[in-house]
Amino acid sequence: MSTLFEKIIAREIPAKIEYEDGQCIVIHDIDPQAPTHFLVIPKQAIPRVAEAQPEDAALLGHLLLTAASVAKSLNLKRGFRIVINNGKDGGEAVPHLHVHVLGDRAMAWPPG
Repeated sequence: MSTLFEKIIAREIPAKIEYEDGQCIVIHDIDPQAPTHFLVIPKQAIPRVAEAQPEDAALLGHLLLTAASVAKSLNLKRGFRIVINNGKDGGEAVPHLHVHVLGDRAMAWPPG
C-alpha cells in the first residue's frame, strides 16, 4: 500500500510543490506549524530515519542540502528549523522519511 507521500510523488494526490528533482520533492505542509513550513521528501521510500542504511547516506545528505537551498529561495534569512520525526513517540504521522523545515518565526527551545 502506498503512503500519502508516494501518492503525492505519483501525482495521485495534489500538493503545492515548491521544488522537485530526481531524488526528492518539496511540498508545503497542509497543516503548517510556522508561517513557512515545507517538507523535503525522498522519492525512494525509506520508512523512517532509524531504518536508513549506509547506502542511503548520499540521499540523506541531498535532503538536507535541498532543505537549505529551498529555505534560501524562500528568503528564510533569519533562520529556520529542520525536524525529522521518527516513530510514534517522535511525532511521526506518515511512515515515509521526510524533513520538516519551519521558518518565518522565532523557534522556542526545547521544542517538545
